[in-house]
Amino acid sequence: MAVLLKDKPANHPPSYYIRQRLLQNKPAMAGLGIIVLAILVAILGYAIMPDSTPNANNGLVQIQKKTPGFSTQVLRIATPNPGASINPFTFILSGAPEAYSEVPIESYSFKGDSLQVQPLRSNNALADQPRTFGLNEIVADPQNYTSAADMKQAIEDEHIRNKTYWLGTDKAGRDVLSRLILGTRISLGIGFVAVLISIFVGIVMGAAGGYFGGWVDKLMTFLMTVVWSVPSIMLVIAISLALDSKGVWVAFVAVGLTMWVEVARVVRGQILGLKEKTYIEAAQVLGVPERLIIFRHLLPNMIGPLIVIATANFASAILIEAGLSFLGLGVQPPAPSWGMMVNEGFQLIGAKAGLYLVLLPSLCISVLVLAFNLLGNGLRDAYDPKIPLTNG
Repeated sequence: MAVLLKDKPANHPPSYYIRQRLLQNKPAMAGLGIIVLAILVAILGYAIMPDSTPNANNGLVQIQKKTPGFSTQVLRIATPNPGASINPFTFILSGAPEAYSEVPIESYSFKGDSLQVQPLRSNNALADQPRTFGLNEIVADPQNYTSAADMKQAIEDEHIRNKTYWLGTDKAGRDVLSRLILGTRISLGIGFVAVLISIFVGIVMGAAGGYFGGWVDKLMTFLMTVVWSVPSIMLVIAISLALDSKGVWVAFVAVGLTMWVEVARVVRGQILGLKEKTYIEAAQVLGVPERLIIFRHLLPNMIGPLIVIATANFASAILIEAGLSFLGLGVQPPAPSWGMMVNEGFQLIGAKAGLYLVLLPSLCISVLVLAFNLLGNGLRDAYDPKIPLTNG
């Protein structure tokens, strides 16, 4: 007699259920999408920026503090000694100086072998006076043109363009959109390096205290308590003074060294519970070296909590860097930082452009921090085996 056998449920590894719970968490996936988009923007950087000069620092005084959507004609004057060509990798990494200077203009007219322009009106009466340029001064290689008519046509086609500042300009006349894009790279870079530093230092401190116990644990706990009680800003100031420098890399290290305590506390607590397990005692009896017990048997069981902490620390690092840059203790000019841009806009409160200069970088900070928090909450739920799957 035939026996009908029911299909056995599929046996999947724990990582399968973690992945499925994360995929079913829509807020977490939305946060992950925002983070992936921010990473792509940060990687491409100068390749997608309207202003691809180093640090997006091409400022035009005539168009400072303009609101989003501002558009003007610009006369591009070739520089006499342009720099050497830059390979694509270097360009994406650090940008390239412009091969021309720009003059915002309202109108222009050709008169013989010269071009007369009316500069864009500003608060400087001398700068508003009409200016005259020889055609040879504008183009890069005048000898390549057979006649003045050809040169005039080339100037109209290549050297006079409409330029739109989609998110306006700052107090130095720099493109806000370009500086926001480059600020994404700085915020994510500081967050990534800070998380790496905090994870490494936290694992070493927490694992040593939790596994060895005794005076080692007391010493590590004392260090955690001291660092935990000191404000992050004071630690950054102390680290900056110790390194005798203020800059991007100092900010990276300083933020990372202020965030390791939470990692160390979690690692210490986890190891205190895991080291009493039978398989750890068996490894000790068999004479397995302590470093192998820690790195092969204990730490792999803490990957889940460490990933959750890393996402939370990433968000915290972005906030700390923005606060430090706002106070002038983080990234230094002319490198763009969202916190520094908020400070620049705060100094222009009362002006219409000041509202946008505060609002736009603040919105970028809030959205990116929210994305990491949503992903962190989703990862926390995904690693919780008590939460059931809705499908399958």
